[in-house]
Amino acid sequence: MRTHPFHRALRDRRGMTLVEIMVVITIIVSLMAVLAVNVLSRLGDAQRDQTKIQIRQVEQGLQMYAMRHKGKFPSTSEGLEAAAKYMPKTGEIPKDAWGNEFQYFAPGTHGENDYEIISLGRDGKEGGEDADADLFSWSLDEEEE
Repeated sequence: MRTHPFHRALRDRRGMTLVEIMVVITIIVSLMAVLAVNVLSRLGDAQRDQTKIQIRQVEQGLQMYAMRHKGKFPSTSEGLEAAAKYMPKTGEIPKDAWGNEFQYFAPGTHGENDYEIISLGRDGKEGGEDADADLFSWSLDEEEE
């Protein structure tokens, strides 16, 4: 009895073995791990850059406030909320990229700054490294160099 070539091809075709499937899965998992590490490190950089931009925006709002109030910035007790209506576009003080509120001091405590704006980084605590490191308004220019 002769079988049709199509039926013979179906009968002779075999699936992947368990070892072949495990090798493919191992390769995929390895590639995903490498990609995840690279993407997560870039995400941390992007959040720090976003926070720097937000600090600059808050500084613009403070400058507008000072122009309207005879060169005086809001005191520490008045806080950033005093300058909220002068914020570009939004009319409110943004939070940093990690959802934390900025700290504000006026007059500044480092050098002769009229004010200081601080983000405590991803962990929301003083100090830290990498994404957990604090960002200071008075040192943003130094960081970008």
